[in-house]
Amino acid sequence: MQQVVYIYTPAAGWDHSLDVSLDSTSTLLILFGASNSESIACGITDLQRAFPQSQWIGCSTAGEIYNGALIDGALVVAVLQFYRTTLRLTSKEIHSPEASLEAGTHLAKALDAPDLKAVFVLTDGLSVNGSELSKGLANYLRKEVVVTGGLAGDGDKFQQTWVIVDKVCTAHHAVAVGLYGEYVEVSFGSQGGWDIFGPEREVTRSQGNILFELDGQPALSLYKKYLGDRASQLPASGLLFPLAIRNPVEEDGLTVRTILAVSEADNSIRFAGDIPQGASVYLMRANFERLIEGSRIAAESILARGSQNEQMISFAI
Repeated sequence: MQQVVYIYTPAAGWDHSLDVSLDSTSTLLILFGASNSESIACGITDLQRAFPQSQWIGCSTAGEIYNGALIDGALVVAVLQFYRTTLRLTSKEIHSPEASLEAGTHLAKALDAPDLKAVFVLTDGLSVNGSELSKGLANYLRKEVVVTGGLAGDGDKFQQTWVIVDKVCTAHHAVAVGLYGEYVEVSFGSQGGWDIFGPEREVTRSQGNILFELDGQPALSLYKKYLGDRASQLPASGLLFPLAIRNPVEEDGLTVRTILAVSEADNSIRFAGDIPQGASVYLMRANFERLIEGSRIAAESILARGSQNEQMISFAI
C-alpha cells in the first residue's frame, strides 16, 4: 500500500504537488476539513481533477491535525493506494435523528459481503442519533467486521456540517466505505480524558437522544447550574462538559455522550447518542492533559498489537 498526506489552506494552497499517479479505483482518499466548505472549495476542485477514479470519504471537523499540529480552516487529505484490497462506497440521506437506524441498516446492507473486513462510517454531526446509526450497522453486519468512524464537526458553532458524497461536500448524509479481502487488517484504539464531577444522577425522563430530566429536575437548568458562567455559551461550551452513562460493558465502566443542541423551550438537551431512561449518569468536564495523554495511549495500543499484514490501517479515537 502506498500512502501520502497533503494539507490545503486557502492562503497558501497545497503544501506539495498532488501525485496523480496514485489515482485508481483501488485508491481511498480520506478528507477532513473546515465546516465552511466554501473556504476549501478550490482544494476540493483540485482533488476532483487529480483523483477522479479514486474513492472518497471525509467530513467537516472541529480542527484539522497535520504533522502533530492542530489547524483550523484547512483541508487535510490522506491518499491510500491499495494493491490487493477492494473498496466500496455507499451513502444515505439522513435529515433527522429518527432516520438514523434506517440509515445504518441501509449502509450495512449495501456493503455486506462474505469477504468484508471493515467499515469506516462518517455522518452528519447535527441531525443524527449515533446510537441508532451504530445499532443499524451492528444488527446487520457480522460481529467480526470492524466498524469505526464518527460524526462530522463544526468547531464550536453547531450550525452546519458536511460529509463527502460523490466527491462533493454534502449535508444531511451518512457515508461509509467497506474494505474487502484477506490482505487488509483494520485496528483501532479508543481512550478518553474526562474528569467526573458532581454526584451520580438518575435519568428520570428521556426520549432517544434527548434528555429532559435528571433526578426529577429539568436537565438544561441543572447543566446551567454546574456550568456557571459557561452556561451562556451553550451548546458550544457543552463540548467541554459531556455526560457519562454507567455501562459495565465498557473497559472504564462509562459511555460518554457529547451535547449536540439545547432547547430552552422544554429545558432539554440533545446528545450524540441515546440517553436511556433510568440510567445512572455523571456530569464530566474536559481535562486537556488527560485528553492528549488518552490520544497517545490509544495510538500506542494499536502499535503494540503489531501486524504481519502489509496493508494495515489504524484508527485512534
